[in-house]
Amino acid sequence: MTQTHKFHIPIMGIGFTLDTPLKVSKFGIDSVISLVDDKLLEKMRKMYSEKLELPYQEITNKIDDFRAKRITSYLNMINTEAEKKFEEMKNSFTAKSNELKEYLQLLPDGSTLKNDLAEKVSNFQFNDLKAWMNRNLNMGSIDVNIMTKVDKDNYRNGEKLPVEYNDAHAALRGYAMSDLESSIVLSAGMNPRLYNYMEQFSDFYPNENGDIKKKVTLKVSDYRSALIQGKYLAKKGIWVSEYRIESGLNCGGHAFASDGYLLGPVLEEFKAKRSDLYTAVNDILISVLEQKGKTIPQKELPIKITAQGGVGTAEEQQFLLDHYQVDSVGWGTPFLLVPEATSVDEDTLQQLMDAKEKDLYLSGISPLGVPFNNLRGNTKDVEKYALIQKGRPGSLCPKEHVALNYEFNEKGLCTASYRYQRLKIKELEEKELSFTQHQKEYEKIVEKSCVCVGLGTSALKFHNIETKVEGPGVSVCPGPNMAYYSKKMKLQEMVDHIYGRANVISRTDRPNMFVKELNIYIDFLKNKLDETQDSFNKKQEKYFVNFAANLKEGLSYYQSIFGDLKEKFVDTKSNIVKDLESSKESLNHLQNDIQQLVKQHTTKVKLEKVIA
Repeated sequence: MTQTHKFHIPIMGIGFTLDTPLKVSKFGIDSVISLVDDKLLEKMRKMYSEKLELPYQEITNKIDDFRAKRITSYLNMINTEAEKKFEEMKNSFTAKSNELKEYLQLLPDGSTLKNDLAEKVSNFQFNDLKAWMNRNLNMGSIDVNIMTKVDKDNYRNGEKLPVEYNDAHAALRGYAMSDLESSIVLSAGMNPRLYNYMEQFSDFYPNENGDIKKKVTLKVSDYRSALIQGKYLAKKGIWVSEYRIESGLNCGGHAFASDGYLLGPVLEEFKAKRSDLYTAVNDILISVLEQKGKTIPQKELPIKITAQGGVGTAEEQQFLLDHYQVDSVGWGTPFLLVPEATSVDEDTLQQLMDAKEKDLYLSGISPLGVPFNNLRGNTKDVEKYALIQKGRPGSLCPKEHVALNYEFNEKGLCTASYRYQRLKIKELEEKELSFTQHQKEYEKIVEKSCVCVGLGTSALKFHNIETKVEGPGVSVCPGPNMAYYSKKMKLQEMVDHIYGRANVISRTDRPNMFVKELNIYIDFLKNKLDETQDSFNKKQEKYFVNFAANLKEGLSYYQSIFGDLKEKFVDTKSNIVKDLESSKESLNHLQNDIQQLVKQHTTKVKLEKVIA
């Protein structure tokens, strides 16, 4: 089958892309559904069943394995309805149909598919065209995402359920039992128990032709992680079909700083070692499949390398495709402004359109304890601060998906919940700290926000579904790139922008994606250094020195790459080179600060030893 587009829409939050496949799959655009919130999926299934006049039977939490069954039912409905839309679109194709015109206009100019389809239409014979379409047109993949570490234990009647009823395990089972032929995107690190569980489902294994009904995509931020996880899964007989490389910090949602490894050098390593990665993992896989008595594919298993995080122009998109030879590029954040693709309520949409750099920041609000890209003034945070002002900090925690802190009980609490924060504040009071230190620790506790609810509420509001349980507050997690997009867009406008047929960015001061990421990393490291001035130790010294060295190596790489480019970034190259010089100066200052802190710490340790 022909690859229709060279971009994909990654997962955004919990609810923003829940029904994206229904909107864009018929055009051959791949997108990703979050499997975090089965309650939200059930509400969405009920809404669509009423809207599309489909039979609906509620799956309550009294039914055995309700989480997996809710997920399977929702995915089957989305798959069936997306296929219907795809077939209806093809059946509507006539030489003058609007549907055909729209489909053709979205395709990248110069692509074989676009040229061949246009030629078929010009010599229009419906039966011939229909046969050709069935051979050459394909739907966009309806992929799903699991954050592997969001794998809470579950209980029934006070008894802890077996591990396969854990949240991520049940979500995996829900996907495995669905009708989908697509990919599961595993993100947020390695969960060996979950990876082992995949062995139980036949859809994850290849057939003789090398086809896999349910493929595995790993979201990674460096080559070493990809190799380790790829080998681990291969030892289970599971092939990784795609390595999805994401910028550590220049992305939406949770951010993983990856010790200062920048996207460009990481992609360069994947490009250089792509065949090594394939061989190392494939050799293990074939051996394990033989041991298990599974089918050995007679054709080479395909492997894709894709990239995402901060991409904002057609020039950047094409550079990733040409220079790093990636198979597809992820465009997330800008699609939040495209109602034809994502589900964002009007109030949040306006906030996103108005957002500038100062409104987009890396926060500590996530209960997972991972830095989280946040929009200042989002309504979920407004709710949170109102409760703090009333002296009642914390959320009611109606869904408990990230109740993963075990400080106070064995079942786990969410650090954004009022139960956890009440206990933690009581513990803080007993420490009798100075006012300044107490306030600092207090703010760390109450900063946590109920994002596992807030990130899904927008989809409910978009579809006018009641939010009695969730409340009206919306969390939203755009990447820093949002600052450069300022209007609601049609799908056609956004795709035209991606392919260089239009420009939806009105500002002229947007930095190159690689420069932006570098400066985000420098700011991140500087803030980390400021936080640890009073508690600096040998472990932190190693962390800071290595982090800064990795950034310097990455910066030198960019200076070399952009210095050698002849035909790329012609109009912006001088600005990029100038920005890199400015970044180099900032990084040099930061390295000097680190060295100064190291010297002070060494002197302090020596003095303490003398006194002792």
